[in-house]
Parts: sequence; structure tokens; C-alpha cells
Amino acid sequence: MLGRGFLAIWSDIDAQLETDYVHWLTHEHTTERVSTDGFMAVRVFRALKPVTRRYLIIYELESPDVVNSPAYLDKLNNPTPWTQRTLPILKNFMRGGGRLAHSAGTGHGGFVAALTLRHSPADGKKIVATLVLCDRVVAVRLYETDQERTAVKTKEKVVRHVEPGADDRSFSGVLLIEGIDESSLEAAIARLNEINPEMVRHSTVGATVYTSVFSLEKRVL
Repeated sequence: MLGRGFLAIWSDIDAQLETDYVHWLTHEHTTERVSTDGFMAVRVFRALKPVTRRYLIIYELESPDVVNSPAYLDKLNNPTPWTQRTLPILKNFMRGGGRLAHSAGTGHGGFVAALTLRHSPADGKKIVATLVLCDRVVAVRLYETDQERTAVKTKEKVVRHVEPGADDRSFSGVLLIEGIDESSLEAAIARLNEINPEMVRHSTVGATVYTSVFSLEKRVL
């Protein structure tokens, strides 16, 4: 993990639109974001479930303040034509940013399991330390969402047609478990269910497993 802040984004895309969506991500959008002051890197994941083309994007930020920094808000309020064309077609969109609360392990795994949380666990540090000991798990990170920073109104929210009364406050945290294969993550989730079943039961989006499809660090721009 490079920084103390994060921004996580989930969305689904229809099969016939996926190629253009992936090109948008890899040819324009992630470069535009990572080049912004305070952004350090991005990782893009796709869910392993074949019936759902669900993507998870995680940006690493220098600090939680970047979530509503002037440089980032300028990008959000001036979306490119390609972004304006893409955002309205995304489904089940969910977004939140904030701080890295607890972390254990080193490096990145090719597979991740992500749970969105309604409430940050009081024993978060212990959970992270326990899960990183699971076989073939390389790192575990617990993020806490800064809902006020995340919920700032921007032009991009208008473009993606956020329903009245809705905003980006749909989860208070994210647990990210990284491993070398799908089975190792399934075992880690089973272990989490043993030590904190409420955390799994009340996840706003279950323990979906994703595979890495793209990454970019600012140093290569």
C-alpha cells in the first residue's frame, strides 16, 4: 500500500458495452485520475462470477484529504466527453473514499475478496492480523470511509444520474483480502465468518472475489 488514503468504486457493465468501458478505463480514465495531485496508483479488478461483469477500482491516495481536494474536484466537475458517455451506462454504481485504518502483509495478490461494511468493526486490527495468517493470503487491509468527503456534489454525479436522495454514503468501510488464488480467499472468508460472523452477514455487498486486470502507478506516467 503506497498511501494513507483510498477511493473504491464498484460498477456493473453490460456485455455488449464492456470493450468500450475497458478501453475508457485503460486508455483515458485511470491515467487522468492517477495524474491528479494526491493520487498515487490504481488497481482494476473484475469479479470472477461469469454472469456478472462487475468491476472494482481502487485508487491509492497520499491521504484521505485527496477525496475532496481541489485538484480532484476539478476533474469531477469537468468530465471528458468519453466519461460523460460512459458514466450513465454503469449499473449498481457505488463509491467511497477515506483512510487506511489497518493493514497487514506485504505486496499485492492477483486475486482479492472485498466486503463493504455498514459499520467499522471495533476489533478491526485483530481481524486483519488474524486473516493475514491464512494460507496463501498475502495482505489484508481495512479501510474506513469518510462519508462527508465522499458525498460532495459534483457534475459527474449529475452525469451518472444519481437518484434524488441518494449519494455515495452506502458503506462505512471496506475489508480487502488479497491472495494468490480464489480458493485461498474463500478459505479466508470462511475464517472471517468464524471469528466475526456479523461482519460477513451484514456486508452491504457480499464477499465477492475479483481478479486483477489492470494497474497503473504514477511513477510510470
